[in-house]
Amino acid sequence: MSKKKKNNKGGQKQSFGQIRTSIQQLLDANTGAAFSLKQIFRKLQYRDKRSKDAAQSALEQLESAGKVQRVGRGGWRTSREPELVVGTVDYVNSRFAYIMVEGLEEDIYVKTEDMLFAFDGDIVKVQVFPQKKGRHDEGRVVEIVERKKDEFVGKIELSPRYAFVVPDSRKVHHDIFVSASKTMKAKHDDKVLVKITQWPEKGKNPEGEVTRILGKSGDNEAEIHSIMAEFDLPFEFPKNVLTQSKRIKTGITKEEIGNRRDFRKITTFTVDPEDAKDFDDALSIQKLKNGNYEIGVHIADVTHYVRPDTVLDNEAYERATSVYLVDRTIPMLPERLSNELCSLRPNEDKLTFSAVFELDGEGHIKKEWFGRTVIHSDRRFSYEEAQERIESLEGDYAKELTIMNELALKLRVERFRRGAIAFETTEVKFVLDENGKPLKVVPKVRKDAHKMIEDFMLLANKCVAEFIFKKKDGKKKLPFVYRVHNFPDTEKLNTFSVFARKFGYKMTLDEAGIAKSLNQLIGEVEGKPEQNVLQQLAIRTMAKAKYSTAEEGHFGLAFPHYTHFTSPIRRYPDMMVHRLLQHYLDNGGPVNKDKYEDRCEHSSDREKRAADAERASVKYKQVEFMEMAGDHPYEGIVSGVTEWGVYVEITETKCEGMIRISDLRDDYYEYDEANFRIIGKNNKKIIALGDDVVVRVTGTDINRRTIDLELIEQ
Repeated sequence: MSKKKKNNKGGQKQSFGQIRTSIQQLLDANTGAAFSLKQIFRKLQYRDKRSKDAAQSALEQLESAGKVQRVGRGGWRTSREPELVVGTVDYVNSRFAYIMVEGLEEDIYVKTEDMLFAFDGDIVKVQVFPQKKGRHDEGRVVEIVERKKDEFVGKIELSPRYAFVVPDSRKVHHDIFVSASKTMKAKHDDKVLVKITQWPEKGKNPEGEVTRILGKSGDNEAEIHSIMAEFDLPFEFPKNVLTQSKRIKTGITKEEIGNRRDFRKITTFTVDPEDAKDFDDALSIQKLKNGNYEIGVHIADVTHYVRPDTVLDNEAYERATSVYLVDRTIPMLPERLSNELCSLRPNEDKLTFSAVFELDGEGHIKKEWFGRTVIHSDRRFSYEEAQERIESLEGDYAKELTIMNELALKLRVERFRRGAIAFETTEVKFVLDENGKPLKVVPKVRKDAHKMIEDFMLLANKCVAEFIFKKKDGKKKLPFVYRVHNFPDTEKLNTFSVFARKFGYKMTLDEAGIAKSLNQLIGEVEGKPEQNVLQQLAIRTMAKAKYSTAEEGHFGLAFPHYTHFTSPIRRYPDMMVHRLLQHYLDNGGPVNKDKYEDRCEHSSDREKRAADAERASVKYKQVEFMEMAGDHPYEGIVSGVTEWGVYVEITETKCEGMIRISDLRDDYYEYDEANFRIIGKNNKKIIALGDDVVVRVTGTDINRRTIDLELIEQ
């Protein structure tokens, strides 16, 4: 008996109802697209006359029901309106991007040819084509709602009649055409800032003009200026801001001192990094008659000098934070304020806003007070000098520092007892020569002196937040600026737990036990090769801390309420906190919550920008340092695995580079996303997150800030 010819995808004859449903599903899945009869037959594999006739009848029936429409000559499309969503572009590589939509769990996959020439960070409107379960929804960009930026940093390549700027960013995949008359006479290989004047159309590059020459590619100044321009960081203060800062009077009047609590005769000092120029916090200590200690946390009273709605205040708000690049600081406030008027320099009377605590010998708070003060710092300590006195019990103010360190330790123990997370990640700093070239990489060491200052700052921040939270206007809560940190994402925690189990660590994932479980893991991994990888991965599971008017608490610190009060020289939210605290101390009524929420969002965005820029500057110095690696083999640990490469952190230098999967010649490797690893198709060799490896540096790219590695052994 001869076999029956297959007439559809499933190999079985379909009923009329099934054919109608299949056609409806095909057209609905491609909203906006029209298909001819031939295309419908081909896609649904209708080959025999019966199926084709049924399909035509089904289309007519669907048309009568208003579910499909005829288009042009013999075309058909669904009547359903396309699903359109608005999201932000995350341009992963030159082949595709993801569109991140608020409220959607999964990002939308869009091929480059369907991006409508949107760039990374742009806000776009996307038509969504839902996919089968387990796959990303796919879509195409139908409108660019808002461009994130129109200026880009890159290296200029000159030709006789025109030039191209090759963007530094790995997420910008178009070179920018610049006519010869619009190069500002930049030289070949200069780093420049280019402004887009014509966005790209099909088959063409974007066009632009050079607006700033940053310097010769590879030079320290050019590369740091490139990072500043890339993240839209300011190069200088506007003249009117500097002028206003210079007009502020230096002296402190008797009348002003009379309005404040006077701490000038109480032992007070600052403890800061050796190279610090702005000292925005000081500590005072005195023993009380009842045997308790009064500890004052004194913070520079920036808002005494920077008044609301002035050009100084507007500029501080716009910047929102100081930015600390490897070789310079981009301050939030002009030097006249940050390094002079507001800096709590020794042997000078200074205006402060203080949180003052009476603590017993166990670090329990017996009394607290908040308000404006005047202090006179007796001594400026570096962390190293303070640590020396804590360890040796000798030198000026050794007794006071030792007492404060003991109290701080008790505060710390109590914090961890309540469930604070004890993350201690390894950070590095560069020793630079006079030209900014890195000579060596050294780890930052945190000792008791660092932790002591941190503990008292945390105490002040926590207590200010709790004080305002409890204070009410009648029955109304008082709007305030909090620093919030939500509970970790459950799915991310579960993924991390599975990974940690492979190293032999067990996790408790319920809300009550997660903090204790994380702290136990952190203690167990200390000093082991997998320490940094597991800690970094654990940090990635955490929600990002942010500023908010919502009283949501701080998971990482285990505080029900927390704010930022202690760094107004470098953080605008702290200035907002000072103003609000004084407003409420003066029995002022509730402020406009929406206004402050907008300011919180702006400050959080600026904080992220600063962190990204700081990481970029560190990465640049790492790449520059590893240029000198030569043929030297380095031990490392796999710190990340993606479908295009394996990232390795070099143990000796803490620099991270990548082994491209395409460079692994011994087999074809497949990406196992669920288990953070790649597997050889034939040899079944596994390279996984946390593996120890030996690598060699094969190339560095200063412009893209990348290090290419070769796997020597595993």
